[in-house]
Amino acid sequence: MITLKDSREIAIMREAGKISAGALERARAVIRPGVSTFAVDQAVREFIESHGATPSFLHYNGFPASACISLNDEVIHGIPSKKRIIQDGDVVSVDVGAYYKGYHSDTAYTFAAGVISEEARRLLEATQECLRLGIEAAVAGARIVDISRAVEQHAVGQGFSVVQDYEGHGVGKNLHEEPSVPNFVFGRPGPRLFPGTTIAIEPMITAGRAAVRVLKDGWTVVTADGSISAHFEHTIAVTSNGPEILTQL
Repeated sequence: MITLKDSREIAIMREAGKISAGALERARAVIRPGVSTFAVDQAVREFIESHGATPSFLHYNGFPASACISLNDEVIHGIPSKKRIIQDGDVVSVDVGAYYKGYHSDTAYTFAAGVISEEARRLLEATQECLRLGIEAAVAGARIVDISRAVEQHAVGQGFSVVQDYEGHGVGKNLHEEPSVPNFVFGRPGPRLFPGTTIAIEPMITAGRAAVRVLKDGWTVVTADGSISAHFEHTIAVTSNGPEILTQL
């Protein structure tokens, strides 16, 4: 069941969102060739906790870190490690959430470390545009499929593939709530969007095929063909005046 949020709840989620957005900016400042993904995770955790919040992902279903940090062919859920050193030319996806005053926020950004390839640059730009178009489609009266169509059409139009095994979701008192927000059209229109709907829209786009697999660690999702991927995400609120991005400074 979709839980609509009132203005008080959205105000709290806006505060939580600013903390998540700030954590991503902290990650941006740390990410560079030679830095471990563990160091990035520690910076994210310190920022979130210093603002009176709790990392949403820490111990969530057993996840061992505060941020999911995924490099290159890793799509999502990469586990930070002292042994994983960021290299020049890597693309680094950082997915973070903040739990604040009883509500979650969820956001992600894929960063360029050093000088990346032209293919990687095009992929990052296209995926970020997929997110923008998906948010633009999230208006009161529309349906979930309108978001899905906007994301898929742009990704495919740019020559990329949409991961179909994972999708966006509702956000609120729980990190994952109804409704599901696929990044591709799969036949059902999905529920209608009403003011007070809060969702995370998160395109996961690959430079190769859409197929993915999970590594032996039980978490890290990689592209099956080894192609690079990108992941961008915002938590938004549907309002009578259009979509509001909650995870921005």
